[in-house]
Amino acid sequence: MTRRPVAVTCGEPAGIGPELAAKAWTALGTELPFFVIGDPRHMPPDTPSVEIAAPEEAAVAAARGLPVLAHPFAAPATPGHPDPANAQGVIDAIARGVALVEAGAARALCTLPIHKQALAEGAGFAHPGHTEYLAALAGVEDVVMMLVSPELRVVPATIHIALSEVPAALTAAHLEKVLRITDEGLRTRFGLARPRIAVAGLNPHAGEGGRMGREEIEVIAPVLERLRAGGLDLDGPRSADTMFHPAARASYDAAVAMYHDQALIPIKTLDFDRGVNLTLGLPFVRTSPDHGTAFDIAGTGRANPASTIAALRLAAHLAEAEG
Repeated sequence: MTRRPVAVTCGEPAGIGPELAAKAWTALGTELPFFVIGDPRHMPPDTPSVEIAAPEEAAVAAARGLPVLAHPFAAPATPGHPDPANAQGVIDAIARGVALVEAGAARALCTLPIHKQALAEGAGFAHPGHTEYLAALAGVEDVVMMLVSPELRVVPATIHIALSEVPAALTAAHLEKVLRITDEGLRTRFGLARPRIAVAGLNPHAGEGGRMGREEIEVIAPVLERLRAGGLDLDGPRSADTMFHPAARASYDAAVAMYHDQALIPIKTLDFDRGVNLTLGLPFVRTSPDHGTAFDIAGTGRANPASTIAALRLAAHLAEAEG
């Protein structure tokens, strides 16, 4: 029986996405079947590509080249220079990928980087990012972004907002949702019977008893206490500056941070090249490389595919574990 492939959405064609797909195929070949949803014109000319008519053709096609499920775009792609005419194509490719996974034609979804400003300017894209758009397509309200590497799993409770807006966004209801989705994702995606979750404070030294802020006392600690009573294994609020050294990481299965950089700085410091973005709360497996479009190096051949390869491997592994 032919293994179902992983669907890969092309992302912004003027970025490094096409090169990442090509290099991932070169590294993986037929070992891990996947196909790219995108315009064949946008694929690197020095990499053989094979147009396929359906996902089930990907495994055989991968022996001859990068399998591409043709999704025509309005315009060619110039590396480093996003074309507003292609914005709708990027959006539609994501929607097509979700539809294929939901239909069972692909076993998981891996999304290559998009450029939110280009999508907003070219197609009125109103979602804050990939994650929120995928949630809307899947018909779910609450999703969580987990960053995964061999060294660390970490979740930012708030994501793409200004630092000044974090305290207001960090409500008890929101934090509870994040913690419950994280706990459930560790159980269902990673097979952990009782996940250990470390929770950071918002302020320096976790507020130091209220001297440096009261969010830990008034918001975070009460939520943790309530969820512990319900059976979740939660430790915190911890001082974030002592959460990510080796001995500390050994004490938990995942960490929940309060804002974007509090989560992403440690994982990118520990393993910049192999971090993977995993969305929890979706009814299917979705991963993505943990970096952007890198317009400054697009078309130069310098893009590092390590995170994309790790994202493909994680997607396939999690999907296989689910059966």
